[in-house]
Amino acid sequence: MASDEYPVKAVGWAEKTEYFSRRATGEHDVQFKMLYCGICHGDLHMIKNDLGMSRYPVVPGHEIVGVATEVGSKVKKINVGDKVGAGFLQESCRSCEMCTQNTENHCPNLTLTFGSTLPDGSITYGAVKFAKAFGAKVTVIGTSESKKKEAIEKLGADGFLISADPEQMQAAAGTMNGIIDTVSAAHPLMPLINLLKTKGNIIMVGAPDKPLELNTVALLLGGKSVIGSGNGGIKETQEMLDFAAEHNVVADVEVIRMD
Repeated sequence: MASDEYPVKAVGWAEKTEYFSRRATGEHDVQFKMLYCGICHGDLHMIKNDLGMSRYPVVPGHEIVGVATEVGSKVKKINVGDKVGAGFLQESCRSCEMCTQNTENHCPNLTLTFGSTLPDGSITYGAVKFAKAFGAKVTVIGTSESKKKEAIEKLGADGFLISADPEQMQAAAGTMNGIIDTVSAAHPLMPLINLLKTKGNIIMVGAPDKPLELNTVALLLGGKSVIGSGNGGIKETQEMLDFAAEHNVVADVEVIRMD
């Protein structure tokens, strides 16, 4: 009996050992021991070169957490033994318009960091927790009923909408001030935009590998906006960490060993 064939596009490379030397810790540097790193959909994009910017070999994993082991003489805010983190942004020019406005995450000469040669748990969970901490009424939008209990009982959402249910979506039309879209796969935008009130915003955080279709008439008539947000700058990230500490906003973590 002939078996069905399911063609799969795969990316691979030959494993090899590479050596590099690390310079001595400078007066403005912090050296730290890496303990954990995140794995999100951005790593999947880099593995598959969905965004056309991958350089192989790629070791997935970024958003690093560790403990400071050596601190330069001119570093003021970090001491040896402190818990530290390193995000998606590694370096910027520090002198352009974006850098001087504390938005170095948009620097045209930035350097990104993956566990690789230099050139995602769901972010929805964090979005719900932060929104609740800000005092917002939060509705989670999912594709099926299976996530409803978790969204309401675990994350504290006030409501749940099934995007595949036209009656639910129609009943909620024009009721939302803003939507954070975390989906990293192709999906229809117009049903979400129809949920927005006049002057409402939809913020795109996911990075689908295919273009999304958008009818601009709905934006024009309702004064609505589509905004992109990939990551924040250093100042904004620190404000986020301070807010999380003050309001006990913590991440749901599943630890997976390398072996």
